[in-house]
Amino acid sequence: MSPHARPVIGITCYVEDAAWGVWQAPAALVPYAYVRRVTAAGARAVVIPPDDVDADLLGRLDGLLLAGGADVTPDQYGESAHPRTVTRPDRDAGELALLGAALDADLPVLGVCRGMQLLAVAAGGSLHQHLPELVGHERHQPAPGRYGEHPVTVAAGSTLHTILGPTALVNSYHHQAVRDPGSLVVTARSDDGVIEAVEDPRRRFVLGVQWHPEELTDPRLFEALAGEASAGATRRAALRSTDRAPSSMSR
Repeated sequence: MSPHARPVIGITCYVEDAAWGVWQAPAALVPYAYVRRVTAAGARAVVIPPDDVDADLLGRLDGLLLAGGADVTPDQYGESAHPRTVTRPDRDAGELALLGAALDADLPVLGVCRGMQLLAVAAGGSLHQHLPELVGHERHQPAPGRYGEHPVTVAAGSTLHTILGPTALVNSYHHQAVRDPGSLVVTARSDDGVIEAVEDPRRRFVLGVQWHPEELTDPRLFEALAGEASAGATRRAALRSTDRAPSSMSR
């Protein structure tokens, strides 16, 4: 990898009916805020629709961003669906396979909202399917298309603490939340006790946040992802270069 090349970060997306110009048809769709944040952080964004994963794809990525969206199918953590649960099984299948391959390749991963919940489910955890029944209010999703706002407290010594410090004021738009993080570690909570961030301390950079940083002005989470992606790409390029170098014993 050239020292001036941008790392490539894959962003998961929907396949949804969309309209543009005179057309209306299924489209690979993700809010452009994700792309804008990844690009501003110095990386190249590649949008990945739900699909099977192969080694060739993972060989072209330096990092993975699991974008927000619909609820994770409760079958994935052994429960029946709540009446308010809305799922996209195609995203679950494609993203869980992609996430597993990314973890095997030690790529940095950032999960946003649904993406954090998917990280927890993949780690053997489970979700609260309708958060207002737990906390008694709807501040985490106050109205259709309107974000809530609240503080979070970040655990000392965590990756998130290194990036954001001990507290942050965040936005939210979710009616589900992590109940059990599985093998992940909880590293932030909101003032009502809801889990707001999880990490895998065994890995170089696997971080999920329940809020939507792509819609905030603070770029640090995306800069951290891009920085880890760039560092990993440089290490892999150096290893490939070493593997190709002629042995000192060759004639």
